[in-house]
Amino acid sequence: MAHPSHFARIRTLVRGALSPEPGAGRIALALAFGVTVHLVFAAAVLAMVLAMWFGMSRSLGTVPWPYAAAANALLILQFPLVHSLLLTGPGGRWLTRLVPGPHGATLSTTTYAMIASLQLFALFALWTPSGIIWWQAEATMFYVMGAAYGLSWLLLMKASWDAGAEVQAGALGWMSLMKNAKPRFPDMPTGGLFRVIRQPIYVAFALTLWTVPVWTPDQLALAMTLTAYCLAAPRLKERRFAARYGNRFRDYQRTVPYAVPTVSIGHRHGKRSPQ
Repeated sequence: MAHPSHFARIRTLVRGALSPEPGAGRIALALAFGVTVHLVFAAAVLAMVLAMWFGMSRSLGTVPWPYAAAANALLILQFPLVHSLLLTGPGGRWLTRLVPGPHGATLSTTTYAMIASLQLFALFALWTPSGIIWWQAEATMFYVMGAAYGLSWLLLMKASWDAGAEVQAGALGWMSLMKNAKPRFPDMPTGGLFRVIRQPIYVAFALTLWTVPVWTPDQLALAMTLTAYCLAAPRLKERRFAARYGNRFRDYQRTVPYAVPTVSIGHRHGKRSPQ
């Protein structure tokens, strides 16, 4: 069975949102969630990009030290813990009940994206900087690190697109509600960056943590903790995929590496003879 392309899926969603089924209350709810999720998502991304550009040395947090260390630790831990919890069966059921009325299930992906965005915004905007700067890129190195940082974010955007941008950005739920239709999820991602590794979103996000032009104790703590999460958390995701897609996912799992691309060295001058 052929599955629609990324552009075809998004085009269908947009058309449905622009020509909604009648129902003023449902439309108002969908629009409210849509505006909110995309504003919060944009604020979270902006907070992440700026805070890490300065190595977490500039933020809005003002907790006095040494209590700031505990506050910062809670900010780091709340994201992976809640993010993973909401992907479990009980977490998903809680998401559907979070919105009163009959539309909680339809809006669950939008609600999930909204909560994740609020978590990220809190982490990066409310961090209390230590005030210690270990290293700051200058001259040529500044441009090298800036290019690496920008490329990491571009990779993250591409991986998110390949996985299904409408799900990642929270659009699937509220746009489906506008159309008064059940959300249609993208198929198991195997194209684009998913041809190279199975977890390109997590790897690209980890790269953004390590390519910053300013290094502080704050950035190191953040990078180490969230990189560990990026390497471990997808194991749970893969269990869900194995249960959902069965042998199809297991075949994909056998042929595509987890997080580090494999390099096939071809023999341009013919096969080597056995040693």
